[in-house]
Amino acid sequence: MAPTVADAAAAANAKHTRKAVGLAARDASGHLAPLTLTRRSTGDDDVAIKILYCGICHSDLHSIKNEWKNAMYPMVPGHEIAGVVTEVGKNVTKFKPGDRVGVGCMVNSCQSCERCGEGFENHCPGVIFTYNSVDRDGTVTYGGYSTSVVVHERFVVRFPEGMPLDKGAPLLCAGVTVYTAMKYHGLTSPGKHVGVLGLGGLGHVAVKFGKAFGMKVTVISSSPGKKQEALERLGADAFVVSKNADEMKAATATMDGIVNTVSANIPLAPLMALLKPNGKMVMVGLPEKPLEIPPFDLIMWNKTLAGSCIGGMRDTQEMIDLAAKHGVTADIEVVGADYVNTALDRLAKADVRYRFVIDIGNTLKGSE
Repeated sequence: MAPTVADAAAAANAKHTRKAVGLAARDASGHLAPLTLTRRSTGDDDVAIKILYCGICHSDLHSIKNEWKNAMYPMVPGHEIAGVVTEVGKNVTKFKPGDRVGVGCMVNSCQSCERCGEGFENHCPGVIFTYNSVDRDGTVTYGGYSTSVVVHERFVVRFPEGMPLDKGAPLLCAGVTVYTAMKYHGLTSPGKHVGVLGLGGLGHVAVKFGKAFGMKVTVISSSPGKKQEALERLGADAFVVSKNADEMKAATATMDGIVNTVSANIPLAPLMALLKPNGKMVMVGLPEKPLEIPPFDLIMWNKTLAGSCIGGMRDTQEMIDLAAKHGVTADIEVVGADYVNTALDRLAKADVRYRFVIDIGNTLKGSE
């Protein structure tokens, strides 16, 4: 009888000899509790990492509660990983033990298709995500809410000098998500006017990158209470309350582009009206329901509604290098492993400014 997928996974598991501890959801309640797990031994092309910090992304919340209907339990979430190298394989040339590194949303891909060749591993049909994904050896990937991880060299990011691990960890998802949305849609030119819709985990980083690019940045939000924060602390140039008809009218046709970070279903037509002719709105949030936009609004003024999904490894390294150069970091609240379930409850209520980061190194104990 030919070997089955289960047989292959079992054989692969036999090679997973590195013990670790993670925080895992066992069902759609999303409650996390400690789980003893194993990581694979360091392969020839692998980098073994001791995890010190891991950011909490809103997609972690969707995933552990099976809101995207693809959960594989037990699930250890986390794709904003920062730590130090403990071991490298014999073919690894970019990293050595002691290096400060990170791992984002992906841990592997086919590495041979056209997209991978162009540096867009995130668009590879065979992309393997950092958690809740089936790895090439048939095992399920576990994420960064854990004490260690072993990753192919290609999917490891070097942390530049001066970039703190805790404040830099969220950039591996939130940062690259808004960076590539701006880079590939012409929203990096000094003097241009970009709107940032939504001031949360993604939005606050988009404001900082916009200013790093030398752009005029306007925050668009339904919450008037965020105005002072946006202008005085984050450095935005202007603030528009989306529920205020007079403010929206005054901002009509003033923006070259809008980075839409909102995951709620909201009317897009009033927001598209803020764009100049030939302007673009780039979606990086994930509303649950289909979008509604009158075609007339796009056609008459030659406007574009586009999407953007994380970024490839080349762009991720480029993003964090530029962030270090310009002092762009995430605004974070560091929490211990025993506070993670509370943090997730608060995240569901948008009660965080702007990203929770778990202090894995000091509060989640495990063995290598």
